[in-house]
Amino acid sequence: MKNNLLVLPLALILFGLSNKSFSQNKINNSEEVENLISKKRIFNKKYGFGYKIQIYNGKEELARKYSEQFKLEFPNTESNLVYKAPEWKVQVGNYKTKLEADKDLIIFKEKFSGIIVIPMGK
Repeated sequence: MKNNLLVLPLALILFGLSNKSFSQNKINNSEEVENLISKKRIFNKKYGFGYKIQIYNGKEELARKYSEQFKLEFPNTESNLVYKAPEWKVQVGNYKTKLEADKDLIIFKEKFSGIIVIPMGK
C-alpha cells in the first residue's frame, strides 16, 4: 500500500515533465512570421490605430470652451474639436499605445474631470 502511494505521485511528476517537453517543439519559419506581420500591416491600414484622450462630449458651446481651456493649460498637446451628430467632442493628444495615453490621462485629470482614453480608427 505504501509503495502505491509513492508510485502515483512519482508517475504524475514524470508524466508532467515529459508532457512539457513537447509543448514548444514547433519551430516558426520566417515565412510564417512574415505572413503575420503582413496581415497586421494590412489591418492597420484598413482600421487605423492609436489613441486619443476625450475631455468633453456634449454641446457645442461647452466643447469650444473646454477646447480653449485645454489649449491654455497644455499648449504643447494637440487638440481637436470634432462634430459627430448630434454631439461635439474635444479630443486631445495623439498616442500610439494606450499606456502612453494613460500617462497623460493622469496629468490631464488634475484639470478636467470625466475624461477617457478612446481608440482611434481610420
